[in-house]
Amino acid sequence: MVQWYLEYEYWVAVVQLVLAMLGMGAGLRVADFQKVVLQPKAVNIGLLMQLVIVPLVAFGFIVFTHLPAGMIIGIAIIAAIPGGTSSNIFTFMARGNVPLSISITALTSVACLVTTPLILDFLIAEYMPDSFTMPTLRIAIEIGLCLLLPLLLGMGILRRFPDYAGRFSTICVRGSLLGIALIAAGSIGAGRLNIGDTPTADLVTLLGFIIGLTVIGVGLTKAFGLAQQDNTAIEMEVVVRNINLGLLLKVSLFPLVVGEVNALADMVLLSLLLYGAWQLIMGFALIFWRRNSTKRTTQTVTSA
Repeated sequence: MVQWYLEYEYWVAVVQLVLAMLGMGAGLRVADFQKVVLQPKAVNIGLLMQLVIVPLVAFGFIVFTHLPAGMIIGIAIIAAIPGGTSSNIFTFMARGNVPLSISITALTSVACLVTTPLILDFLIAEYMPDSFTMPTLRIAIEIGLCLLLPLLLGMGILRRFPDYAGRFSTICVRGSLLGIALIAAGSIGAGRLNIGDTPTADLVTLLGFIIGLTVIGVGLTKAFGLAQQDNTAIEMEVVVRNINLGLLLKVSLFPLVVGEVNALADMVLLSLLLYGAWQLIMGFALIFWRRNSTKRTTQTVTSA
């Protein structure tokens, strides 16, 4: 099993991302994007948070901490990828503005075709090996083929087979989760994920970035004076990243050589998986918080 994973790691990452985007696309209609025109302020703030604020937070941690190169690259990937498909589901469960969440996710997914290579090159070029050249074109092609094309295909399935799109989306999302589980299990089995060998101070600093990104995302969003439903959507977009794409970028930047240990790549993977675990925990915490907040607001209005 481990040997099979090591041989096909790249394609496991590709398949899990394609399935995630097919699942997301099967829940999107063209009308969802048209709603962007009706609420430009909220969408623009969401894009600002995703494409400017998040990379700046990552830049601050990279410049003012002394993390190992692997964690720095992991942080840069987390900052460079757009919001994840789960953010739309979490926004719905938290009673946020779902059309806004979908619009921001879709727009940042398209934008990352250009922004992801640029942000990565800006943040981590100096931390890569001397012989390394940022594969900007390859990253853009992979994002196009593995992110945008499946998204459009999923939308086509919803348009052509609306009665089956929901079931298709569920199957794809579950298949993507299975792919992430395979990546984690294969990496652990190959001895590439060993938190015990990671210095405690580095882990604490990495967790500081992860938690700090959440705090800034939630706190700064409130300062723009949006409705609570809009705030919820943007918070989820900031917190819930497209770790599926991050895993693909990791194996693209660091192709696996069977029999060779790459401590740098293993540290990148550890950073991504730690963030993936955190965003699930924090996502459900935000759902609980926002649902209770909405309930209290409703009760107050009713009493008045």
